[in-house]
Amino acid sequence: MCTSAVHMVMSMNNIQELKQKIASIPDRPGVYLMKDTEGRVIYIGKAASLKKRVGSYFSKQYGSAKQMALVEKIADIDYILTENEAEALILESALIKKNKPQYNVSLRDGKNYPLVKITSEDYPRLLVVRRRLDDGAVYFGPYTDAKLLRQAIKVLRRVFPYCTCRPFPKKPCLNYDIGLCPAPCIGEISKKEYAKNIEDIRLFLEGKNEELFAKLSKEMSGFSKERNFEKAKELRDKISALSSMSGAASIYEAESRELRRVLGLKDSPKRIEAFDISCISQEFVVGSMVGFLDGRPDKNNYRRFRIKGERLDDCASIAEVVRRRYKRVLLGEITSPDLILIDGGKGQLSAAKSELDNLRLRIPIISLAKKEEEIYLPQKDKPLRLAMDSKALTLIRRIRDEAHRFAVSYHRLLRKKKAIG
Repeated sequence: MCTSAVHMVMSMNNIQELKQKIASIPDRPGVYLMKDTEGRVIYIGKAASLKKRVGSYFSKQYGSAKQMALVEKIADIDYILTENEAEALILESALIKKNKPQYNVSLRDGKNYPLVKITSEDYPRLLVVRRRLDDGAVYFGPYTDAKLLRQAIKVLRRVFPYCTCRPFPKKPCLNYDIGLCPAPCIGEISKKEYAKNIEDIRLFLEGKNEELFAKLSKEMSGFSKERNFEKAKELRDKISALSSMSGAASIYEAESRELRRVLGLKDSPKRIEAFDISCISQEFVVGSMVGFLDGRPDKNNYRRFRIKGERLDDCASIAEVVRRRYKRVLLGEITSPDLILIDGGKGQLSAAKSELDNLRLRIPIISLAKKEEEIYLPQKDKPLRLAMDSKALTLIRRIRDEAHRFAVSYHRLLRKKKAIG
């Protein structure tokens, strides 16, 4: 492409604004979506480095007529981060199927590209194949890179184990021993539970990530309420693993935008810190704080508190941990979060807010009451009730449940230490 042609393209598309946006794109794996002046997605691609790949479209060496035609129509660029390029491949295919971009014709044609096949058996298998047959199976793809696809499927299988043996062996195979198969061959999993695993895989491959996350979060919340913390932890681990595979950044953006709107915040919260108190017995009263960054657990920002005060009720305990945490802001040891979440009702919220006022800190703070999942705000007398499938509620429930799990685990640890002397 000659220099004059490059300048013409730059002039037509307000290239300076695009270059500024490209400069802010991270040097990380992910999927990029190019849009025209009407906001329609015209091309979707994946990259090991979004910054380098997207930037290459506007270099003087950019070549083919098809590429030139694409660049001339680019008015905006969005991107979704993933953990690695293999996971970007899955997301890329799902988004192409959903948006049908004009310049992804070759991939939509699917000539000799690998596909993922879910068989129609009683206990379905996942297979990577090259041909789409009329056999009652469900097919996903095509995908542009067979090696990357197999890597992504390997990760997906660790989250949602499935069986590949046909016929069933008389005893479990090695895949069962390493956690990749739930062993239907010996009745370790019911047909119904196995079908749920396959359905979750289908939602992921279809790119229905928000629906999948909401479903898993709801199930996790249910197990937490039933005090089935082992199952709740299992689902939490699945959500955490999927976060890096599913374009969780885009899911969190939608959740945080809605949270900003319903709470009346100036900006969407990036850093959220949540507190919970565990006092199963009066012998040990403990507090927990978990930190979330862009919707993901920030394990380096988790804290535990042994309650030191004489009063052992929830409100006094919440006040203590909030005071101990945020006086460090005044000392310059930590920075303020964008939002504080308290597990509890109006009383717990008032206790925490009083401590912030005493410290003269203006940090947005809310509480979430478990029974009706009501959100309390300092400036409101009545709680805010959101639909159970609300993106904002899904986000804060996920964070609240993690704070509760962390508090209970600390409480159990102290009891165990006492029991063994």
